[in-house]
Amino acid sequence: MFMHGYRGYLTYAFPKDELNPVYCRGRGPDRQHADNINVNDVLGDFSLTLIDSLDTLATMREPEEFAKAIRMTKRHVQNFNINSRVQVFEVNIRVLGALLSAHQYASDPRFRSLVVDYQGELLALAVDLGSRLMKAFENSPTGIPWPRVNLKKGVLKWESSETCVAGAGSLLLEFGTLSRLSGDPSALHELWRRRTKIGLVGNTINMTSGEWMSAMTGIGAGTDSFYEYLLKSYVLFGDDQYLEMYETAAEAIKRNLLHDSKYFYKHVHLLDGSLLASWVDSLSAFMPGVQVLAGDLESAIKNHLYYYNIWRKYQAIPERFDFLSQVVDITNYPLRPEFIESNYFLYRATKDPFYLEVGEMIIRDLQKYTKTSCGWASLQSVIDKKKEDRMESFALSETFKYLFLLFDEENLLHNELKDTNFVFTTEGHVLSLANEHLSRPSSKEPPALEQDSTPRHEYVMKGHHLHQHPRPSNPKPWPMCIRYETPATFLKSIPYRPDAEFARQMVGTRPDARDHLELDPNGFCEKPVLETERVTVEFSGGYAKTFFVDDVVEGEAVVWKEEAVVQKEREKEETKALTVIPISKGVFVSRIVKVKMQLQYDDIHNGYRAVKGKK
Repeated sequence: MFMHGYRGYLTYAFPKDELNPVYCRGRGPDRQHADNINVNDVLGDFSLTLIDSLDTLATMREPEEFAKAIRMTKRHVQNFNINSRVQVFEVNIRVLGALLSAHQYASDPRFRSLVVDYQGELLALAVDLGSRLMKAFENSPTGIPWPRVNLKKGVLKWESSETCVAGAGSLLLEFGTLSRLSGDPSALHELWRRRTKIGLVGNTINMTSGEWMSAMTGIGAGTDSFYEYLLKSYVLFGDDQYLEMYETAAEAIKRNLLHDSKYFYKHVHLLDGSLLASWVDSLSAFMPGVQVLAGDLESAIKNHLYYYNIWRKYQAIPERFDFLSQVVDITNYPLRPEFIESNYFLYRATKDPFYLEVGEMIIRDLQKYTKTSCGWASLQSVIDKKKEDRMESFALSETFKYLFLLFDEENLLHNELKDTNFVFTTEGHVLSLANEHLSRPSSKEPPALEQDSTPRHEYVMKGHHLHQHPRPSNPKPWPMCIRYETPATFLKSIPYRPDAEFARQMVGTRPDARDHLELDPNGFCEKPVLETERVTVEFSGGYAKTFFVDDVVEGEAVVWKEEAVVQKEREKEETKALTVIPISKGVFVSRIVKVKMQLQYDDIHNGYRAVKGKK
């Protein structure tokens, strides 16, 4: 799936920023309409989709494609001296984070993806971009960055001072990895200092006055990655202050935003916690993944169940869903990864095969409703499944990456690196820092970090200039997370839990075969495998033989069943209802010969119909 979209982008859109997957054309910034922030906040004439996909290629173990993509980046994106006004947050997570992650994959032996001719060019690009994004902090009276910068000119005189909390408070992972001195965390601390009496931060803030611009707050659009980066900054940098901040925020969220059902989070008034909206948004589906990292599995399972049923109801998650009327509030689905990401984290934590079934459901729905001849299209409406001619870069950097990792037990992230401090950024980029690259932060100062570039030195940024400093000769050991061990008696598999039915009823999803998945009631799957399964199909025609993999004995295929010649009279009965073949764990047939038939998937019955084939 990833390669279909990636190759479509390279064929029809590169070196532009995005692929228009319906008409198979490239898309860049909208130069004629500067106020089109939906496009211009992200696209800046820097081959966005190529850069955002770099570490996905490495994660999926495609070394040749990864090396080729690096060479293309070096050739077509030599610097970021571009006359493009972009949003600091979006370019930070999509471009800066991608460059840093790809640099680590290409140069750090721990990632087992070394590129022979790589000389740190991606890190140099990251330094160049970081220095331009740092201009957003200049002339800020509060320490909160301006929301947008012109990469060539800096902050424009007429720039808006209104910024979202997620945008201002989600820079620390990328800037902290780039450099201890350039990763100024004051913006995050300034936002934290402005919490209300009930412990909440708002959605938007005036970065010059420090006043909240909106009375409504939640965990979705506007605030989501702010909370995410509190916890992940602790995991990556090891500074307890971020864990304390996250735990304080999590308690305020649970106290003021958690719905009485305990399955989802509301949008409330910033000051008193009163309900202001009756919808949940798709971005909020990130929270179960963060709760897994925090060890709150029960909350993660319940929250995931709510979004799982929304997906089942519409074969996607709309941007907004009204929890009172149980209907869609905003209909589009731009291939967002948040629900898929949380599903991945829950499987890693529980090994419940239910989450593999969810992944299979997502793959099937995406292939059915969003695939085009050259890529994957957003849905303009989850109701009628009308496609929108846009494939945002996060589809390749996150959506398909998490689907791939869900089933990839051999990935080094699940083996050699699983007990390290690696994190996924909010754009799905992998960042990890070895002990020798870290020094213990002062208890008085925010955490700082130096990014390794060569075997002997580390690069850090001071102002807008690159400097070299020697690595500490005696690095101190750095605390790592304790490995999670699954209890001997764990939760029952999700479909067997009574609250799974409760979540379905809250969303208003109709019951179907997926409520009765044939899973191990103990709810544990150490490693996903494809099991062969014998199926019986009805067909009309001449003598035929059906061979199955599990019938092979000493290399010889054994005939499992031979159908006698069907009488001509029975051929007249073809108008009867077609046989539906139920499936539980998949069907794998090695070869079928002399059978004039096809198997077509039946969504309603969760099985296959045997359809007479053309002669």
